[in-house]
Amino acid sequence: MSPTTSGRPAKPATILDVAAAAGVSRQTVTRAMNGMPGIRESTRERVQELARELGYTPSRFAKGLVQGSRTSVGLAIPDLTNPYFPAFASSVVELATQRGWHIVVDDYGHGGRSGLDAVEHLAPHVDAVIGYLGGYADQAQAALGRRPLIVLDEIPGGAAGGINFDYARAGKLAVEHLRTMRRRSIAYLDACESRHLGLPPESRDPLASSPLDGGVPCTVRGKAVARLLDGTGTPWSLLAAEETAGAARAAAAALLRERRDTDGILVFNDLMAAGVLKAVADAGLRVPEDCAVVGMDGIPLGELLTPELSTLALDLREVGRAAVELLDGLLTGAIEPGSDASRLTLVHQLILRKSA
Repeated sequence: MSPTTSGRPAKPATILDVAAAAGVSRQTVTRAMNGMPGIRESTRERVQELARELGYTPSRFAKGLVQGSRTSVGLAIPDLTNPYFPAFASSVVELATQRGWHIVVDDYGHGGRSGLDAVEHLAPHVDAVIGYLGGYADQAQAALGRRPLIVLDEIPGGAAGGINFDYARAGKLAVEHLRTMRRRSIAYLDACESRHLGLPPESRDPLASSPLDGGVPCTVRGKAVARLLDGTGTPWSLLAAEETAGAARAAAAALLRERRDTDGILVFNDLMAAGVLKAVADAGLRVPEDCAVVGMDGIPLGELLTPELSTLALDLREVGRAAVELLDGLLTGAIEPGSDASRLTLVHQLILRKSA
């Protein structure tokens, strides 16, 4: 399936397109593509050749209905060492298993692989894919053909379904709380990792340069928070680091050396916030008295830190449930791919603990 002149994937060929080109019935196409008896070998070969020319990919889900096999779902995860993703994946696996689905996981965050690589690896084996792909929605849907793709935390583009998060609302909750604490110099630490930097230019979501390192934050949540901070009329800083606790610790240390008056830091996620807490302590500052810290995601790790981490929390079980239920609707035809019903937005809750 080749892209259109607009850059979007062309509309996938359907079983009806193949039937019309071959001059046969839909049932004959089904038999030819699934190796079923009851048709001539010459007809089978002609139908299969036309299907290849048209770029038609048979639905493994439909094949499962014919042959009684289990639905197989690919789960593309960028980094299982980040506690957020195992929590999300666990929810998807639990709820999918309740439906009798089989889950195949691809942890692609190693060796320079991308979300698109993960989908291409999963495609021969699954009926659908759920994943955090980091900006490859259109290309990944093209690789899957008619099979549904649900992307999380990116513009869904041509993907059958998408789940996003209201970062403007989340950022507003955090910034308003920091201002009620009379914080006058706030910083936002965004993630700027290789899987974002490796995107094609048209897929990036750049911001103004970081005041510290001249880089550009790469994430949707970073853009939302930056807009909020721009509107406060108070001094603020913007910086970015790779999505690890160690990188966040180093970035926060540099910030506090250059801007010692920073008294509130909002962080891309809780894992990075753990590094920021260490940097604040290393600088001889107290949390939250001298510098408040707020994370984002709400993973259990936050309750184990000292001090316990305030965070903008997602209910990761509900994120998994939303993904599974959306996919169920797409597979059964109850939800139309690309429709308003296939585009969901979930919200964070501000959980206040001892760090802010």
